[in-house]
Amino acid sequence: MTYATIRYDLADGVATITLNRPDRLNAITTGLFEDVSAALDQAIDEGARAILLTGEGRAFCSGADLAVEGGLPDDPGELLDSHYNPLAEKFAALPIPVVSAVNGLAAGAGCSVALWGDYIVAARSAYFLLAFVNIGLVPDAGATWLVARAVGRARAIEMMMLGERVPAEKAESWGLINRTVDDALLLDEARSIATRLAKGPTRAMGLIRRSVRRALTNDLSDVLQRERIDQKAAGQSYDFKEGVAAFIEKRPAAFLGK
Repeated sequence: MTYATIRYDLADGVATITLNRPDRLNAITTGLFEDVSAALDQAIDEGARAILLTGEGRAFCSGADLAVEGGLPDDPGELLDSHYNPLAEKFAALPIPVVSAVNGLAAGAGCSVALWGDYIVAARSAYFLLAFVNIGLVPDAGATWLVARAVGRARAIEMMMLGERVPAEKAESWGLINRTVDDALLLDEARSIATRLAKGPTRAMGLIRRSVRRALTNDLSDVLQRERIDQKAAGQSYDFKEGVAAFIEKRPAAFLGK
């Protein structure tokens, strides 16, 4: 399957999705989000066990493309209903882990897209920007939820109300992302992490990412009950049996994500 606005590749259990509109700094169009959504379906259908998300050229993603498709509709909320929010929910519901490799600018909804990842690696020259306020809008694609929970209220408000760049190293120190690396090492580092995850017990990882999402909003009693349900599912998996056998036999485990 070929795509007009992204590249897709599957190797070693890792499906790499590269936003590929470098002449527009990989700005978001409805077509780009439709391509990403279809690529996620393809990855699951083909047995991918991790997703690596990155951008082509000198930016990860510059946010919504205001110069095509007639710009934003009179009600931007319609665009969120039709494309942004469904894709955010789709990423959140994936049964496999997601690694974001952030090169250059990650702005507006592009910042949210980067933060959809479970593990976020950024090039040292990368930066994160929520500039909605500079044009009289509010952050979207989950940014208020993702950023506030990652860095706390004060820093989230600072980022959203001042609309200033947050360099990669500062983002790491705030806890917004996991790691900053030299630019030349970005893809190798991100791919190494994605491959490591893909070789792990990805069935358990899928349960972990779902439980952590619930834990951010639910009370302790609900979380304990969810853990009990997920632990039963994980405890009946092939990967659990393989993990225990490998531990006893003192050998590396060969997980299958089943």
